[in-house]
Amino acid sequence: MSLYDRNYLNSSAQDQGAFGGARESLSESALVGFVKQTYQLFAGSLLAATVGAYVGLGMAPVIASWYWGLVILEFALLFGMFFLKDKPGINLVVLFAFTFMTGLTLTPLLSRIFNMPGGASIVANAFLLTTAIFGIMSIFALKTKSDLASMGKMLFIALIVVVVASIINLFLGSPLLQVIIAGAGAILFSLYIAYDTQNIVRGVYDSPVMAAISLYLSFLNLFISLLQLLGILGNSDE
Repeated sequence: MSLYDRNYLNSSAQDQGAFGGARESLSESALVGFVKQTYQLFAGSLLAATVGAYVGLGMAPVIASWYWGLVILEFALLFGMFFLKDKPGINLVVLFAFTFMTGLTLTPLLSRIFNMPGGASIVANAFLLTTAIFGIMSIFALKTKSDLASMGKMLFIALIVVVVASIINLFLGSPLLQVIIAGAGAILFSLYIAYDTQNIVRGVYDSPVMAAISLYLSFLNLFISLLQLLGILGNSDE
């Protein structure tokens, strides 16, 4: 399953209310440094995932046979990162190990898409759309005067619905339901990008590692949703 419950990553921020905050005492220069480090780690996470996907594509049958074991390891690393976020050095190893694993577990979906007619174009278009949406929603979060913190509970409820629907469709295998889930996921994680971005620049997160992983999970799941959507639609045109 490609969707993650990322709500606990910023649960401490939600417990404090709107932007009230965990980092009110930080100077502006310290916050700038925090944001810069967050986006550096985010970029590094994307690179690690890309390497993982590249390695995985070269051994797709092996990845497929070990898929659920890799997914369990992936989740173990994600939860481990929560406990090790303030351990310098170790937190980065766990972060990049996790994001590398997400690239590996993305291999089965990527393999299916690449084996379709025009599959490379579908993957490229999904990535370009994800990048464009990420940029647009990030700018929106910076420019809007609205307090997006109030969206937290609504987004979490929507995430639960999408996860449950995804689990149900593992057994149903309905292409129509998958299109609906992928479309809803694309909207949901686009909103999460804006939500995460505003939380980061407002100084809500207490660790750049957790801020980076929240952004990364939103980007990854948006990419997966668009990849599924474009892949299903592209396959139906044949």
